[in-house]
Amino acid sequence: MGELIRTADGRSLAVEQYGSPHGRPVFLLHGTPGSRLGPAPRPSVLYRLGVRLLAFDRPGYGGSDRLSDRRVGDGAADVRTIADALGIRDFAVVGRSGGAPHALACAALMPERVTRAAALVPIAPQDAPGLDWFEGMTESNVREYHNAAVGRRRLTATLGRRSRSITADLAASIAELRDRLPESDRTIVADAGIQSMLERNFAEGLRSSADGWVDDVMAFSTGWGFELADISAPVYLWHGEDDIFAPVQHTRWLAEHIPGSELTVERGAAHFGALRVLTRVLSWAIRQHPRPSTASRTH
Repeated sequence: MGELIRTADGRSLAVEQYGSPHGRPVFLLHGTPGSRLGPAPRPSVLYRLGVRLLAFDRPGYGGSDRLSDRRVGDGAADVRTIADALGIRDFAVVGRSGGAPHALACAALMPERVTRAAALVPIAPQDAPGLDWFEGMTESNVREYHNAAVGRRRLTATLGRRSRSITADLAASIAELRDRLPESDRTIVADAGIQSMLERNFAEGLRSSADGWVDDVMAFSTGWGFELADISAPVYLWHGEDDIFAPVQHTRWLAEHIPGSELTVERGAAHFGALRVLTRVLSWAIRQHPRPSTASRTH
């Protein structure tokens, strides 16, 4: 199970390391729901890039203990704890989907340590001024955020049922997910290797309970615990224009409110397109290139 690192309050965090032990450290923050076993480039690719990739289960997922009433900003403290335990001073952070707000939290709350931050298919804060937050979002996500507004008890019940359904038949759950995706995402998820990875990812993330999933949704539904305006590190934002899980206008809003950020919106891509660009984003994160190269860039 990788390694367990203890926090100051006695919790365990399950951590995996991939790639070159002597490479440039990059924290990869997983989606919602997810785990440290989620999407990542092959070890050979990471070695070639010179990346030491660190992934961990957020509290309540997989092998990491739950943190009651956590906020998005609390993720920065856990990243700091892992970095300190492993003797890492400076590092980049890359977050995908539900991990993206946590990557931005790291950049805002650890400016002295985060060298670069990338947010792939992120969501914006629910109280984002001028943003129609639910426009273009798939019905299942809208329903769970409405359940979160009712209260944690309602959300725990509904996500508990969904979690048990997913883990009872992982292959069928991935197939059902694939059928609801935009065409570009269906092509990506149809790959046998991607399917196997998603099965491992969800099995690990939800193996004990839906607690991490519940706590993510509750954290996204309340104040994040940091200000986007406090981010001083270079930030790269990527989104597929056809995303139905985190609509693209969320990232456009973030780009307008994060000082100096770079934005790529890729036409003909959607949520799982972030898997395809991850290697290029890691190259950007370790300063190998000025920015990732993708098909279309709009601001």
